[in-house]
Amino acid sequence: MTRVPFYKMEASGNDFVIIDNRKGEIRDPKAFGRTVCAWHRGIGADGVLFIEPSDQHDFFLRIVNADGSEAEACGNGYRCVGRFAHEVLGLKPKMTFDTLAGPVTAEMKKKSVKVQMVQPQDLREGISLTVQNRTFEMASINTGVPHVVIWTKDLANVQVKEWGRAIRFHEKFQPKGTNVNFVQLAQDGLLQVRTYERGVEDETLACGTGSVAAAVTAWTQKKASSPVYVETRSGEHLIIHIESSGSSLKKVFLEGSAQFVFEGKILMEALRHINGSHA
Repeated sequence: MTRVPFYKMEASGNDFVIIDNRKGEIRDPKAFGRTVCAWHRGIGADGVLFIEPSDQHDFFLRIVNADGSEAEACGNGYRCVGRFAHEVLGLKPKMTFDTLAGPVTAEMKKKSVKVQMVQPQDLREGISLTVQNRTFEMASINTGVPHVVIWTKDLANVQVKEWGRAIRFHEKFQPKGTNVNFVQLAQDGLLQVRTYERGVEDETLACGTGSVAAAVTAWTQKKASSPVYVETRSGEHLIIHIESSGSSLKKVFLEGSAQFVFEGKILMEALRHINGSHA
């Protein structure tokens, strides 16, 4: 019976299964990811992070969402895979890995992992959308994956799943859709963020690229200064460092914790029975 080793990790409540797939044992990552992420019949997770070979950097990170779709970027996943690569695979404390969004650098700190994100692009402000008889004013930005940022003064009562899903699938953002962040500006410039994640198709406890999207939008609109502190749905705080020259953004870093939860082995025959695939 074939057994594949895995680790379960979480960052700010965003949880992942991590697989060292440098030997190519998992032939169909999308089918594998969809089955493994299922809570009742798999392990249960927001996504699966596959470490694969890279010709240019330490490795290639393939990110598969819970619905089996492939994501270009994942800020919380970056921190998890950075710590995994350092402590389990023995890589140096500072590493660079490839993603579909571009190369990412992760550096181990004493109690956190600091990641240099890909350069945010396509910030567009003043977008107005009406869904479910409600008008939302928002900004859109790509922080490796597409996001919209919606300011609110009553974050606790935002219907994240209902409103987020309607905006995520709005025709304006098709064919790929968007992630949706509802953001409240609290005291001392703290940003409180709740996110509807594309691919998970639900609110998650945290979203790294969404936190970066909120922080960069707030910084651009002069609502916050670097470093920007973000409180996620899990209650944990992320730190977004923005390096700039005047009003021009140069580099963005995401810093926060990444924790091991457990390790084990996946029975491939069981997954094939559940999924009917050749994972």
